[in-house]
Amino acid sequence: MKEQLTHFDTAGNAVMVDVSEKNVTTRVATAKGTIKVNQAVYNAICNGTAKKGDVLGVARIAGIMGTKRTSDLIPMCHPLMISKCTVDFELQPDTLSVEATCTVKVNGQTGVEMEALTGVNIALLTIYDMCKAMDKNMEITNICLMEKQGGKSGHYKREEA
Repeated sequence: MKEQLTHFDTAGNAVMVDVSEKNVTTRVATAKGTIKVNQAVYNAICNGTAKKGDVLGVARIAGIMGTKRTSDLIPMCHPLMISKCTVDFELQPDTLSVEATCTVKVNGQTGVEMEALTGVNIALLTIYDMCKAMDKNMEITNICLMEKQGGKSGHYKREEA
């Protein structure tokens, strides 16, 4: 059986998926991404000496705010009442990078993959914004869905390469 794209009607018009018949279940998604920086930026983040302030603290708040605004940014996303959102960072001294992880939870009729991916992107973009005076060569990479739970499609966990 050929799999159909869900965001198009029979005439090929873009539509928001009708989730009204779906069961309300607990849905959780986790996404990750990385920003590569130079030594000066890495040191400023680690030591809290960036001129614009607490880089990771501001990026955490921005990532959480981004998850809550996903439906404003992605046209076919449903507005969701998010139950929980975390944005965490892991400093990677060997690669001069910061890895961001965003986990989003909702009790609802549609998943939160897009919210987790948006949260990671916004957090990493905020790091870029706060540090661009020191390094315009920063690179945001490896943004991906790591895991999702709940809903009809069940549990997904990314296999590492």
